[in-house]
Amino acid sequence: MILLYTLVMFFACTDEEPVPSGDPSNLVVEISFEPEGSGHAIIVASAENAIEYQLRIDSDQDPVETNTSGVFEYTFLQPGTYDIDVRAYGASGRYLRQVIPLTVVFDENEVPVDLGYVTPLEYEGYDLVWHDEFDGSNINQDYWVFEIGDGCPHLCGWGNNELQYYRQQNAWVEGGVLTIEARRESFGSRQYTSARMKTQGKESFMYGRIDIRVLLPKGQGIWPALWMLGNDITTVGWPRCGEIDIMEMIGGSGRENRVHGTLHWFNNGHVSAGGSYTLPAGTFADEYHVFTIIWDDTTIKWFVNDIQFHEILITPTHMTEFHQEFFFIFNVAVGGNWPGSPDATTIFPQQMRVDYVRVFQKN
Repeated sequence: MILLYTLVMFFACTDEEPVPSGDPSNLVVEISFEPEGSGHAIIVASAENAIEYQLRIDSDQDPVETNTSGVFEYTFLQPGTYDIDVRAYGASGRYLRQVIPLTVVFDENEVPVDLGYVTPLEYEGYDLVWHDEFDGSNINQDYWVFEIGDGCPHLCGWGNNELQYYRQQNAWVEGGVLTIEARRESFGSRQYTSARMKTQGKESFMYGRIDIRVLLPKGQGIWPALWMLGNDITTVGWPRCGEIDIMEMIGGSGRENRVHGTLHWFNNGHVSAGGSYTLPAGTFADEYHVFTIIWDDTTIKWFVNDIQFHEILITPTHMTEFHQEFFFIFNVAVGGNWPGSPDATTIFPQQMRVDYVRVFQKN
């Protein structure tokens, strides 16, 4: 894949004011990976009247290379998003500059979608009432809507002091998988972006078995979540609407083998209860896992790969929130009160990849 960029000059010229002969103009930068999916980048810059080119990575004060050809080769050793700073100098000493955010992803780090636990499309005593297999090339707009922004002005940081700005561009469907990607990039006064999508106003459910097959991201400060909110949130607010956290994982060393399932509700104030599950080996970023709840008028039970790890009775009168329809929310947060902020060990981008979500109800 080749990325092509054309720079608008930092000084304006008209027909009556031609570019001085010693100044560069019309800077174009092309970036490709050879081979594709590797960290070996070929950066080609060209500009009229340029006598020298410089390449900087992440705005280092000193260029990593200077030449007269405009052709650079640079090998990235880690995946992530880097700022590629290319400058073309003219004989006058003036230069044109282009700063390009470049995302580096290594093919060998990609986990095959067929690796990991799989659940069936049918269960005895249940009907499949709704599902999204994320086939095709677009997110189904009949099912999903996006929340955009950083929560401001009414809920800055989405109530958890999170650091990301949510954008629709950070989620896509390809190869039968939904990807939600957290990036280190400046947007809307935030230093990170991600995506948060929900079925509110589209699809909602009360009771049943819910299976979600997911490959989780990793890294300090990364906070993926699969959760649900009661449909009446727009009238009663949170936590009176109720919240069902099917899965949350708190990224960071020693924490990426554990997921959490939790309920939130109101009883003279905010109340929460839940449990956690720890893998016997490896982390949730190594392969796909299936996160399940089985929810009826008596209990909500949590499972990982069909292993039950928690159960909460929802018959008490102060838990009426959990006897109404709920909608889904899928998101990857960055930072926040629970995980803390990313640090030097956190590699970006990070992706949560969802193979399917399925809702079954008793027949």
